[in-house]
Parts: sequence; C-alpha cells; structure tokens
Amino acid sequence: MSAVTEVAPGYRASRTLPLRVEALRQWRRRRTLVMGGVLAALPFILMTAFAVGGGPGGGPNGGNGRITLIDTATASGANFAATCLFVSAGFLLVVPVALFCGDTVASEASWSSLRYLLASPVPRARLLWSKLVVALGFSLAAMVLLPVVALAAGTAAYGWGPLKLPAGGSLAAADTVPRLALVVAFIFVSQLVTAGLAFWLSTRTDAPLGAVGGAVGLTIVGNVLDAVTALGSWREFLPAHWQFAWADALQPHLEWGGMVKGAAVSVSYALVLFALAFRGFARKDIVS
Repeated sequence: MSAVTEVAPGYRASRTLPLRVEALRQWRRRRTLVMGGVLAALPFILMTAFAVGGGPGGGPNGGNGRITLIDTATASGANFAATCLFVSAGFLLVVPVALFCGDTVASEASWSSLRYLLASPVPRARLLWSKLVVALGFSLAAMVLLPVVALAAGTAAYGWGPLKLPAGGSLAAADTVPRLALVVAFIFVSQLVTAGLAFWLSTRTDAPLGAVGGAVGLTIVGNVLDAVTALGSWREFLPAHWQFAWADALQPHLEWGGMVKGAAVSVSYALVLFALAFRGFARKDIVS
C-alpha cells in the first residue's frame, strides 16, 4: 500500500519564503548596507585622488606614452563612470557577488536557523531558489549602483559630454548610457561563475566566511592562471580570460565576439555549479 502524504489545507510550496520576504531579510543585514556604502563611496574616493594627484595617470598619458581609459577619466561624466568600472571589475565587484551568494545559505546554518526554515515547511528547492534569486538581484544592484553614482558624480564634476575613447575618437553622448549599460550587463554575466562558486560552497559549509573567501580565492586563482601565457589557447576556457571583453563595447563600432564567448563560458560554468548546489543540498543532512 503506497504511503499517503497529508498536506495542510491551503498549503502551496510556491508560496513559502516569498522573494519579497527574503529580499527584506537580506536588505536589513549590516553587510548589505556596508557593501552599498563602499561601492557608493568609490567614485568620490577616485575624484579625491585625481584632485590631489593633479589628474588621472599622474601625468600626460599616464607617463608611459600611451593613452589608457584611466587617462581619460576626467574628460566627461561618462568617461569617469567607465573608469570606475575598469578599476573595480577585476576584484572589487567580485566581492559583493561572493558575499551575497556565499553568505546566504551558510549564514542560516551558522545561526542554526536553517533547519527551522525547512520545518516551516519550506521545500529545499524553494529555499535555494528564493535565496539564489535574491542574492543575484542584490549582486546586480551592487554593479548598477557603482556606475550610476559615478555617472552622476562625474557629470557634476566634469560635465556631460561624449565618451572619449583611449584609441581615438569618441562616442556620442546619446550612445554612452546604452553602452555603459551593456558593459554592466556583461560584467554581471561574467561574475556568474563567482556567484555559482560562492552559492555551491554556501550549501557545503556552515561557515559563511569560508564560502565567501573560497569563492574569492578561486576567482583569484583563475586570474593567475590566465596570466600564464604558457597555457596558450587553454586560457580561453577560463572565465577570467574574458573578464575585460566588455572593452569592445567602448569602441566606435560595437564588437560582440569576445563578449559572446565570455558570456558562453561564464554561463556554462555557472549552470554546472548551480546544479551541483541544488543536487547536493537536496541530499544533505541538515542538522544546523
């Protein structure tokens, strides 16, 4: 005789742990406010550094005879926003992604509240789905916050105008915001690997710092491996190899090749890591 599972009247798994509830819980966390404050403060820190140092690069053409994106930072608000993305994409923007995705499940386990959430009852897949969507949402918000603040502050300080390109020429002012939006979108997609690593580690450990630190550490290892030119074409399978492919969006003629390849690599790794997280958590013995 088959077992019969009784369900309380009106109970629906899809209604447990609503996204708005999880988002509000994460919004009230101190680390969320601190991370937002750090990202919002970065543009003003750079502006202060440029003012104290006499200008970006510390001299004409940065002192090396060639113009870089940093050397054009004060040309317009758009240039300043692009510079902020350039200096932060390699590491700073990795931190909020690792923090929001790595802390979300492991913190519940460290507080011994994870088993009570599941006893509510919240299905395991539903719990992970809610936490993953909210974590990715906060990660995207962090990446949007930086260029928005930089664009506003840069426009107030340096004026609104075309985006001056390091290679020569410029983008019309009307095209700068769509191009910067494309840059942010690609950076977010490229960071899905870090999100996947952090989220998977968060389901494997009860130590939030271990999940966050592990994701950041493995991302750094990927950057180091990409710097090993002896690997040749094998580097193209590393997500870090394509992390600055967004520079193709800041060209007179938009180039999609590098960004498409980078997005494909990042999404492929991320899907595998997310699948491992859901599969492992479904079989895990929750005791905390």
